[in-house]
Amino acid sequence: MDFLTKNFWFLLFFIWGIPLSYYRSKFRKIVYQTDSWLINIKPLFWKEIIGLIGNIYPKNISYKKLRNFYRFYLTIYFLLLIAYLVFN
Repeated sequence: MDFLTKNFWFLLFFIWGIPLSYYRSKFRKIVYQTDSWLINIKPLFWKEIIGLIGNIYPKNISYKKLRNFYRFYLTIYFLLLIAYLVFN
């Protein structure tokens, strides 16, 4: 129990971060319109940021659903970071 209390924030970020690579990969594959696994190892590009903030494919329903979910996921990550900075 002592381990959990000392490493609470690390465990929380780790558990919440596990699915991040999966969601980011799906999002990037839609934004860059590719099925290649190489998109996962490329650095961050402006098109990804624009796709996250804006609406680059207005008629693509799967893009909109995944973009909104990815926004929600990253918002929770941001709130966890704020909570860590406030309470630690």
